[in-house]
Amino acid sequence: MSDFDMMGLPAKLVARLADMGITDPTPIQKQAIPHALNGRDVMGLAQTGTGKTAAFGLPLVTRMLEFGKKPEKYTVRGLVLAPTRELAGQIAQNLRAMCENTPLKVGMVVGGQSINAQISRLERGTDLLVATPGRLIDLMDRRALTLETCSFLVLDEADQMLDLGFIHALRKIAAMLPKERQTMLFSATMNKQMNEIAQSYLDRPIRVEVSPPGKAADKVTQEVHFIAKAEKTNLLIELLNKHKDERALVFGRTKHGSEKLMKLLEKRGFSTASIHGNKSQGQRDRAITAFKAGDIKVLVATDVAARGLDIPDVKHVYNFDLPNVPDNYVHRIGRTARAGKDGAAIAFCAPDEMGEFKAIQKTMGTTIPVASGRPWAPSEEESKPKQGRGGPRRHGGGNAAGKPGGGQRRRRPNRSKGGGQKSAA
Repeated sequence: MSDFDMMGLPAKLVARLADMGITDPTPIQKQAIPHALNGRDVMGLAQTGTGKTAAFGLPLVTRMLEFGKKPEKYTVRGLVLAPTRELAGQIAQNLRAMCENTPLKVGMVVGGQSINAQISRLERGTDLLVATPGRLIDLMDRRALTLETCSFLVLDEADQMLDLGFIHALRKIAAMLPKERQTMLFSATMNKQMNEIAQSYLDRPIRVEVSPPGKAADKVTQEVHFIAKAEKTNLLIELLNKHKDERALVFGRTKHGSEKLMKLLEKRGFSTASIHGNKSQGQRDRAITAFKAGDIKVLVATDVAARGLDIPDVKHVYNFDLPNVPDNYVHRIGRTARAGKDGAAIAFCAPDEMGEFKAIQKTMGTTIPVASGRPWAPSEEESKPKQGRGGPRRHGGGNAAGKPGGGQRRRRPNRSKGGGQKSAA
C-alpha cells in the first residue's frame, strides 16, 4: 500500500497516479492532502517545483468524484484561479491527466482564445474550471456561467493573485461564490501584507509550510555577475556558448527588450524564441512546446514565464534583468531544478539594479555568491529607483513619447561603461 492509499485517495486515482509515474507524495502533498480531504481550508507554502498542483488537485478530484452526477448547465463546481495563461494551461493539463477515465470534465478559460468557443463549452456545465481572472469576469458579465453552486476555490500562486494587479478582480469573483465553500491558497512566497489579505478569503485555515517563504529549491546553484548594462549581452552569449545543447531560460524586464534580445541571439546562431505580452496565445504556446521538445534551446521571456512553466530539463535560468519585485526572482529561478534535478541560476546586476539585488537577498535571507565583478558602490549606481503607482521607476526617463517631463530629475552622467543604455530586456 502506497502513502497515497493511506491518505484516503480512491484506488482508481492512486492507480492513475502510478500510470503517470507518481508513486511517492512530496512533502507539501503529505501535509496538505489529508487536511484538504477533510474539507479544511488550506494555505500551502512550498518552493516551486515541489508538486503544489497535485497537493490541491488530488483532493479536488477526490471530492468531485463523490458528487456522483453531472454538473447542471452553466454551473461550475470547482474553480482554480491562476495569474497567467501559461500557468492556467499547465494546471489544466495536470488536472485532465488526473481525471482520465473518470466522468469529470476539466475546462479552461483564458484570454487570447475565442470567447465564443468558451461560452459554448461552459453551457454544458463544468466540474473543474481553471481560469485567469480577467477572462472569467468577461464570461460572467456575459452570463455564460454561474458560480452560485461552486463548492471549491483554489488560488495558485496566491501571492500574485492577492497583489494589487488582481485584487479587485478577485474581490468581484469572490462575491459571486457561496460563503460556504472550501478555499485553498498555494504559493512559494507570501509576505506579511499578502498573508493578511489571504485571511479574508479563508475560514480557520490550516497553514502548511514545508520551506521558508522565499527560499529557493535546494538543488539550485546561484551566482551573480556585477556588470555594466552594455556588457550584459556579450556575457550572456559567452555563457550560453558553454552549454549550447542544454535548455536555458533568459528573463528580461520588458516586452520590447526581450524581443530585441531574442532576435540578437538568433543572429548569433542560437535556436531561440520569446514569449511576452505582445505575443499571441498561439505564438506563446508554440514557443513553449518547441522549448519542451528541445527544438528551441534558449527561451527569452518576461515574467509571464516566471510561473507555470513546468519543464524538468531546464538547466539554466538567467536573470538578464533583475525583477522589480523580489519575490519574482524566487519564481523565476524555480523554473530550474524541478522534480529533484540540478539547476543553475545566474543573475546579471548593473549599477542601477543594486537596489533590486539587495531586496532579493533580503527576501531570500541569503547571500548570492559573486561570479565576477564587485558590488556597485552607491556612487557608482546609475540612479535610484523612484517609487510610484506602477512600482519602482527610474529617474531621468521620459514619458511614453520619449519626452522629458513629469517633474523627474535629469540623469547623472553614468560612471560605468555603457550603463546609460536602456535595458536590453
